[in-house]
Amino acid sequence: MKTSQSNDPRTSPPAPGGCDVVTVPERQGLEAVDILRRGAGDAVGPVMHDGCGGTLAFLVPPGTAAGWDLPGSTCTRTEGRGPCPVPEPPVEGADWLLPPGEAEPATDPVVLRAALGEAARTIEAADNCR
Repeated sequence: MKTSQSNDPRTSPPAPGGCDVVTVPERQGLEAVDILRRGAGDAVGPVMHDGCGGTLAFLVPPGTAAGWDLPGSTCTRTEGRGPCPVPEPPVEGADWLLPPGEAEPATDPVVLRAALGEAARTIEAADNCR
């Protein structure tokens, strides 16, 4: 997900033709990955975990950023930049949770949006039980 011009893991994709990147807080992202794997085990594409930044980044199809408006997340347009595929994490402190080649090429944004919403509700319910 790294270009030679940027160290930001959200600015270039590993999938041919490019893809956009949805970045979410770590806790919500991990919950969403579990939801995606339980619901449709093969519905989740490559996911990067940035341990230093406390985020997860989901690769989604190009063009997703134009209509992405889910609060608490960002979707960055990549315009097809970057190497395809990326064999190593593009930034220090980051690692692939689901590496390219071991997952679908990209996560369906409709499915991801639903999983992130369910994850947020699950986290809120768990936090309210304390």
